[in-house]
Amino acid sequence: MGAFFDDATTPYRLGLAGLVAGRSDIAWRDRGFLELTDRDGGVAVISGGGSGHEPLHAGFLGKGMLHAVCPGHIFTSPNARQILEATRAVDDGSGVVHVVKNYTGDVMNFGVAAALAAEEGIRVETVLVGDDVATDLDDDGESDGDNGNGGGADSDDGSGGSGGPGRRGTGATILVEKACGAAAARGADVEVVADVGRNVARRARSIAMSLGGARTPGSEESFSLEDDEAEFGVGIHGERGVDRRKRIDVADAVAEMIAEIHEAAGSPDRVLVLVNGLGGIAGLELSAILALACGELEERGAVVERTMCGDYITAWDMAGFSLTVLGVDDDLLDLLDAPTDAPAWDAPVPYAGVPEISEAALEELPAADSGPRQPELSAWIERVLDAFDELTALDRKAGDGDFGVNMREALGAFDLPLRGTVGEVLHAVGESYLVRAGGTSGAVFGLFFEKMGAKAGDAESFADVDVAAVVRAGLDAIVELGGAKVGDGTVVDAIEPAVLALEDGATAAEAASAAVEGAEATADQVAGKGRASYVGEAAKGVIDPGALIMGWFFEELAR
Repeated sequence: MGAFFDDATTPYRLGLAGLVAGRSDIAWRDRGFLELTDRDGGVAVISGGGSGHEPLHAGFLGKGMLHAVCPGHIFTSPNARQILEATRAVDDGSGVVHVVKNYTGDVMNFGVAAALAAEEGIRVETVLVGDDVATDLDDDGESDGDNGNGGGADSDDGSGGSGGPGRRGTGATILVEKACGAAAARGADVEVVADVGRNVARRARSIAMSLGGARTPGSEESFSLEDDEAEFGVGIHGERGVDRRKRIDVADAVAEMIAEIHEAAGSPDRVLVLVNGLGGIAGLELSAILALACGELEERGAVVERTMCGDYITAWDMAGFSLTVLGVDDDLLDLLDAPTDAPAWDAPVPYAGVPEISEAALEELPAADSGPRQPELSAWIERVLDAFDELTALDRKAGDGDFGVNMREALGAFDLPLRGTVGEVLHAVGESYLVRAGGTSGAVFGLFFEKMGAKAGDAESFADVDVAAVVRAGLDAIVELGGAKVGDGTVVDAIEPAVLALEDGATAAEAASAAVEGAEATADQVAGKGRASYVGEAAKGVIDPGALIMGWFFEELAR
């Protein structure tokens, strides 16, 4: 994807201003941090990091979570002075907890700030989050398992116990922030709040995969992949992963990822699972991944206590996702379930199982597989299915690109040739459109074929029906439904000329010619109805795909 801004500084500056403008309970302090303005006293919790990961961290400012956030420039850690000033501002003598993702710049700058604050008498506790198993390496560079306490090859907090930087801080960060914020809200001492956070950090493990890199304003994509490749173990700054491979089935990928992080977390019996979008994945895909992840955890014998799914810690626009497994107990669930008004925090959802989404309604549709053959309709269906790429390309230019898919869903379900009376076959096609196809085309073609089927009745072939009357019944129904008329650039532009020709005594071939001419004329029109009407002049020069296949319909009737 691209960006509306062509430099990294402007969206950073204006983005922070917009965050403040959109909330009445936070303020930007000139010394470089965001502060919650309406909070109770007690231990304060601070976090921060580079911008570009929104809603992390500013979206988690709120009572019961974070009290100040130090934002760096895009993918750049905040400086020690910002962090020190924020620490000074929020401390009321109770102490401050720093939640720090395990990245070198963050660790160093928070470390300097903590040391300087301590010299001033401020009690500071640091919670280091290091949950990314892709960077949990032993001395040979191989991924190492966990000891059940969250330690893995490195130390329990994720820092590099063997001298390396250790595990990166990723998806578990918001879980640590939430638990710390809840403990602070209950009046816990600063050491207790920090221990709560460290406990969460020890129990959580994450891993991510993507279909490409991140493209921040003014920069090239951090890395690129072929269409059939995926990258495992990517970071939240657009970093390459640890394993590039030909893309595997997503269910297999999720199974592999869950197995790795569940084992690395110590194979806990009770878990929270978090599915996090990295900025470029549709919400429906994230939900599908959540269903797969929950199923895999249950296969491994874990009890899924809570689920979270959404964009929480992004990598600008990276087309990827991360999975986090957190081992939980009742005390930890109480902290995660505790109320907060942080706008980006979604309360963890008690898990109630993954339902089986039945398609029983599809199995009840008429099959059109017994009785006399209907070669005209069969040939038309075959022609439409063969033109999938052409129809999709046309609709991408003038609509939303789903026309080919809808045709395939509705018509690809039949075993050809179609069999049954004319009425039965038309009814079967109409029902398939109404149930299997989506969008406008499903409703329009579904009603069109249903009404034609009702008019055709028990005739055994099209030679035995009044084609003009049959098609007129369908045409009148869709005109009443959508209000389209000739000149609006829709199916009506092809159907109506053919019907009028037949009603005037024209041959089937002449009616087909009228339909094709009407369809071709839609390329010169600005659509007045349908999805193409949303793009106006941009659709000129493009034949309406619905009108096109109606021209084919009459051509097959004429053969």
